[in-house]
Amino acid sequence: MSDEAPAAKATSDGRGRRRAVRAAVGLLWIAAAVTGAVWGLIDTFGPAPLGRDLELSKTVLDRNGRLLRSYTTSEGRWRLPATRAQVDPRYLEVLLAYEDKRFWQHPGVDPLAFGRAALQFLTHGHIVSGGSTITMQVARLLEPRRERSLYVKVREAVRALQLEAVLSKDEILALYLTLAPYGGNLEGIRAASLAYFGKEPRRLTLGEAALLVALPQSPEFRRPDRSHDAAKRARDRVLDRMARYHMFGAAEIARAKQEPVPDARKQMPMIAPQAADDAMATEPPALEHRLTIDAGLQKTLQELARDRAQALGPDMSVAIMVADNATGEVLARVASPDYFDERRAGQVDLTKAVRSPGSALKPFIYGLGFEDGLIHPETLIEDRPIRYGNYAPQNFDLTFQGTVTVRRALQQSLNVPAVAVLEEVGPSRLAARLGEAGASLTLPRREAPGLALGLGGVGIRLADLTMLYVGLARQGTVQPLVEELGAPRLPPKRLLESVAAWYVARILQGTPPPENAAGGRIAFKTGTSYGYRDAWAVGFDGKHTIGVWVGRPDGAPVTGLAGRTAAAPILFDAFARGPQPLEPLSPAPVGALIATTAKLPPPLQRFTPHAVAASSSTPSVHIVFPPNGANLELSFLAGTAPDPLPIKIAGGTPPLTVLLNGMPLGAKRSARTLFFEPEGPGFVRLTVTDANGAADSVLVRLQ
Repeated sequence: MSDEAPAAKATSDGRGRRRAVRAAVGLLWIAAAVTGAVWGLIDTFGPAPLGRDLELSKTVLDRNGRLLRSYTTSEGRWRLPATRAQVDPRYLEVLLAYEDKRFWQHPGVDPLAFGRAALQFLTHGHIVSGGSTITMQVARLLEPRRERSLYVKVREAVRALQLEAVLSKDEILALYLTLAPYGGNLEGIRAASLAYFGKEPRRLTLGEAALLVALPQSPEFRRPDRSHDAAKRARDRVLDRMARYHMFGAAEIARAKQEPVPDARKQMPMIAPQAADDAMATEPPALEHRLTIDAGLQKTLQELARDRAQALGPDMSVAIMVADNATGEVLARVASPDYFDERRAGQVDLTKAVRSPGSALKPFIYGLGFEDGLIHPETLIEDRPIRYGNYAPQNFDLTFQGTVTVRRALQQSLNVPAVAVLEEVGPSRLAARLGEAGASLTLPRREAPGLALGLGGVGIRLADLTMLYVGLARQGTVQPLVEELGAPRLPPKRLLESVAAWYVARILQGTPPPENAAGGRIAFKTGTSYGYRDAWAVGFDGKHTIGVWVGRPDGAPVTGLAGRTAAAPILFDAFARGPQPLEPLSPAPVGALIATTAKLPPPLQRFTPHAVAASSSTPSVHIVFPPNGANLELSFLAGTAPDPLPIKIAGGTPPLTVLLNGMPLGAKRSARTLFFEPEGPGFVRLTVTDANGAADSVLVRLQ
């Protein structure tokens, strides 16, 4: 070999290295230029929308996170937030295999898919396949554009890169699951699954998953409720591709293709709708509310209320409350049988309607009697005709049972014994005690609590009545009811002494059950309002208290409506369908006296009202004028106050106390004739009591 050969080779190698360097520099310049162009393009587009200002559907959830009710956005869209954890893993598997195989690896743009789409565009002159990744689709959903062009596709790619630089893969996937269109006003997989399958997407069949993957590609054309066949074909194409990928067995694919495709939308969940409305009305407004209500129990009792209301008649309604005795948490609140039933005023919350409780307050009358040491469950008491001024209470069946025990009087809901005990403990004291425990009582305008209070002469809500019975189950302490999970708990309030509450609970446990029901398992009381307008049944075991109201929403009377026949069977059904097994009542507290009538201390063996004891030597007090029900003409000159009107009293032992509409009149307490100055036309209640507790009352109309 000559000397020229090595020199030539060296020269050639040098030129090759120089060309390689120049090529590398050129590529760097090209890369820099492309990068600069990309960043310039990104700067031109501005920052990408991240979906943080999206308006989402507000939701109300139960104690376990189950959806009770959701609300559309201001634009009327169902747009429920969704995350990866809220959907069936198999759906995600099908979605990514069909839409974006390399979702977890690419930076927002899949070069292979994008290159294929670009080549098809150059070859055919129009877009054949989009090559869009999930991230690019999210970019399009966040920044929608009608036209399909190369510019739009490039913009989506740029936005996808921006999204991936800021958001995690799970956050991007959550945006897709929330925003993907499914036809009409449905956005996101949760709204679609609820509307088409009637369930959350946590558990989906393979056919359901394939349909939900197929719909967003052409949501209006493939809407199952309008284009059933198109939806089925699209679903099957997804399944065919899964078969080619060997993701599922042939038999499973075949079964999925046999699954029916829905041809109509289902109603969105409406569980405890009035409770959800109340939660949404609280301030400040929140995107999500979590209630103490148990969705499963609530749904079961809504069905029970609907069935019973339909059986009772087209105008009848039913309301049910369930509370946890220990915590006061409301586990179910059926405010009406059907939210959308206009004839039954379905949107009216009948758990908060003020209605007459009938005899449902009698247990608290006896509770005060036990507390005061006036009576014991085995004390004998008279059920005979008696008159209190012009008031003569009668039993529901218009008969009298003579001498009975207090236990039997309460279990049989006898009126005369209850009124006798109420006269001793005092109607005003009963009303005050119930009010202090948290119950809101509504008396007739300008009326003071009277003896009729014990028989339903007052208004109360089902929610408050249920709360009072929770107090009996808790041996005398009322736990205020709560409905918002995590809300501050108010301290318990004293209703009765523990022994008195236990006596009442044990008596009510022995109340004869309705027909075909087992007795002795729950303590309960019924009530029927005057005029057959309201029927009640409230009961409890050691764990829960349930209240039931039956009647017409407009308050019209219903012939034959009674708590025992209309409300009590619903109460027992509610316990049968609720948490099982039933828990026993609390054991006897310290100080409880368990004895027969003969073994009781002599003062407790027989109940003798003070007024009766005093009546043998002292005439009963009586308002002679004005007589009860009188219409009195007011006399006054123009521009002046009405002339005073007289009150004449006979009998009774001084000192006398005279009340005008519940307020004492300033007069000598020994006077038998006194005057009062009326405010003007209307009704007034005049009441007089003497030193022995005897009383008389009249209602007079001034005109």
